[in-house]
Amino acid sequence: MYAIAILAEATNAASGNMVTDLAKQFGVTWPMFISQLIAFLVLAFLLHRFAYQPLLKVLEERKRHIADGLAHAEKVKVELHNAQSATKELLDKASADASVMLVETRAAAAKVHEAETQKAIAAAQQILTKAKEQSEAERERLKAELMHEMGRLVVLTTVKVTGKVLTAEDQKRLVDEANREIASAK
Repeated sequence: MYAIAILAEATNAASGNMVTDLAKQFGVTWPMFISQLIAFLVLAFLLHRFAYQPLLKVLEERKRHIADGLAHAEKVKVELHNAQSATKELLDKASADASVMLVETRAAAAKVHEAETQKAIAAAQQILTKAKEQSEAERERLKAELMHEMGRLVVLTTVKVTGKVLTAEDQKRLVDEANREIASAK
């Protein structure tokens, strides 16, 4: 209300000293006003120079640091995604390689099994062949021994039946004849 009264009084004054009168009423003195204005300007300059600008620099640095951090986080996110993709590809490739190796191993095992089976069959055949050969040799040996024994028995029987002593030539002839007859009887 006091301010309205001052304004009304100021409008009533007809002279150009209206500002001066108003200043007097508020208790403003020009030398004090100018000194306070200069002090304010100096303080504003000093605050701007030593407080506001460094604060702006710190804020700008922080803003830049945050932007760098966000960019780095995005880069790490992309690298992580790429690493996960590469890992998945490697795992898929390793799985495929393992499957191929498993198939190859099974095929190789089947081949080895077949080869070992063939070796066992060949070894069995060889054992059978050797057994047949040994059996045949044994048979021939027994046959020769039998023929020799038959020849001896024929000579003994002939000596007993005839009652004479046979010469070596007669014994040989009788053994040969007995052997021929046994061979033809087969």
